[in-house]
Amino acid sequence: MVWEIFSVVGTIAFALSGAVVAMEEEYDIFGVFILGFVTAFGGGAMRNLLIGYPAQMFWLQTPLFLTAMLSITVIYIFPQLLKYWPKFEDIFDAIGLAAFIVQGGMLAVSIQASPAAIVMASLFTGIGGGIIRDLLASRQPLVFRREVYAFWGVIGGMCLLVPAVQASFVLQLCLWFSLLTCRLFAIRWQWQLPKRKWEYIRSK
Repeated sequence: MVWEIFSVVGTIAFALSGAVVAMEEEYDIFGVFILGFVTAFGGGAMRNLLIGYPAQMFWLQTPLFLTAMLSITVIYIFPQLLKYWPKFEDIFDAIGLAAFIVQGGMLAVSIQASPAAIVMASLFTGIGGGIIRDLLASRQPLVFRREVYAFWGVIGGMCLLVPAVQASFVLQLCLWFSLLTCRLFAIRWQWQLPKRKWEYIRSK
């Protein structure tokens, strides 16, 4: 039940994120719904493809599909609600990111995937939807530029390689809380991973 609640929160946050970007780019209503859906579910689809999880299982998420559709519909009909979005976006996004990281990794664990697959499942479940959203909106993926984001997917996946964490829901919940806290701290204190700019000057 706990993971289901977190999944709902994450789905709403990611779906609204995609819908907001679509409206900023002045997409039509079809584009708004498509971008909202791929943001919410694109990461899970990428994960399933990477770890060889049966594709048909992706479609057994009717409650979450309806949740995403309702969220996008509400924000499309009542765009004035977006004035409250900046206050809660980061919190909802952090909750969903942490939950998807743990869930994605545990799904890979459940099918006895390799360690590398477990880490990649955690990473892409968390960030895949955001990457697809930005690419469809012709934007540079924010997950690689904003405060430490994608990095938490790798850390979460590596923690799930520990047998004790795999076997204990309590430890999984502790991992989720740790990832959530780290993400919020990264936002609050503007943590950034090292960056290097390379300028190439072509000789004439």
